[in-house]
Amino acid sequence: MKKFRKIIEKFIEAVLFSSSTITSLTVILIIIFLFKEGIGLFKSSPLEKNYVIEVSKKNPVKELNATQLKAIFNQDITNWSLVGGNNDSIILFTTSNITDYYSEEELGSNLEHLNEKMGEFIIQHPNAIMYISSKSLPVGFGGHNVKVKDISVNDFIFGKQWYPTSEPIPSYGIWPMIIGTLMVTLGALLIAIPLGISTAIFMAEVAHIRIRNVLKPVIELLSGIPSVVFGFFGLIIIVPMIQQTFHLVVGETVLAGSIILGIMALPTIITITEDALRTTPQSLKEASLALGATRWQTLVRVVIPYSKSGISTAIILGIGRAIGETMAVLMVTGNASNIPHSFLVPTRTIPATIAAELGEVSYGGLHFKALFALGIVLFLFTIIINLTVEFVKNSGKRSRA
Repeated sequence: MKKFRKIIEKFIEAVLFSSSTITSLTVILIIIFLFKEGIGLFKSSPLEKNYVIEVSKKNPVKELNATQLKAIFNQDITNWSLVGGNNDSIILFTTSNITDYYSEEELGSNLEHLNEKMGEFIIQHPNAIMYISSKSLPVGFGGHNVKVKDISVNDFIFGKQWYPTSEPIPSYGIWPMIIGTLMVTLGALLIAIPLGISTAIFMAEVAHIRIRNVLKPVIELLSGIPSVVFGFFGLIIIVPMIQQTFHLVVGETVLAGSIILGIMALPTIITITEDALRTTPQSLKEASLALGATRWQTLVRVVIPYSKSGISTAIILGIGRAIGETMAVLMVTGNASNIPHSFLVPTRTIPATIAAELGEVSYGGLHFKALFALGIVLFLFTIIINLTVEFVKNSGKRSRA
């Protein structure tokens, strides 16, 4: 019998070890895949694969960055002297506007003369810039390739434009999304922290046990509601209310996202804070009361200071709950890629951008890599939050010791 029991124990140990090992390896592999795909963005040219920027051999410009190219094709820069070239006006040329220069008869019924005409065009217009497929370059083409600088981390983090599908140069600037994510999270915490801590204090120190036994499962049930349901609630109730109250054109704003995320973060903050308050030793409370302190003085000067590390942990985990939310935020914030200067304008968050765009990109493309780079930024935010939780917990233990 003992031998059989030992075999069972060994088998259970092996199962537990295997499950923990598989889980750990899975997490590590996911992180490796995330960084592998995301970091690839910063080794890539912003041009789509198989496309090139060509200018005349007489043009001295050899290299341009993505910002300069975008300004050129948006006609914000119209003279080569502004990017280190000659004092000539810039002529834009793409395969889509070739009919502005050549008739259908000249190009041929099946565009058989297309390559020839492109070579002819660059010779006749030395101040032209061409965005064309590298496969379309004719033999003896009279131009040279302009090197486009690779996407940098600085441009990605602090860039203010997110146009991942624009041509010829997409823009991958996530600064508006970072600000939008932080503002929505900040607004959610301004709502959730006072409400959550007040509710936790009421449940732990004031409410009758019958009321507590009713409130606790209701709050825990709140955390089980799908985020899309919160999104529908926000879209039908919160968004119109904000629009009417503040007389806005649209109600999908930072404030709407903050209110929904604040409600979603409440269960985390209330549950952890209440548990922290209830761990205060009864002897400390009795000692305070014995010294003549009132019930409220004991709460403010003994219970809350003793539980401050647990309360801080609850707040930080509430931040983590808010900062990673996707669907509800996508539905109520307007999904506008601009830097929000108030809580009453639309915005876009990092998780919402990933959720909205990842299903529409081609595997391995620049847009695909940019979304994974966004995932890296969100992952780093989460790591910072988790490290802060550990620091707060350890500092609380040291202060008690």
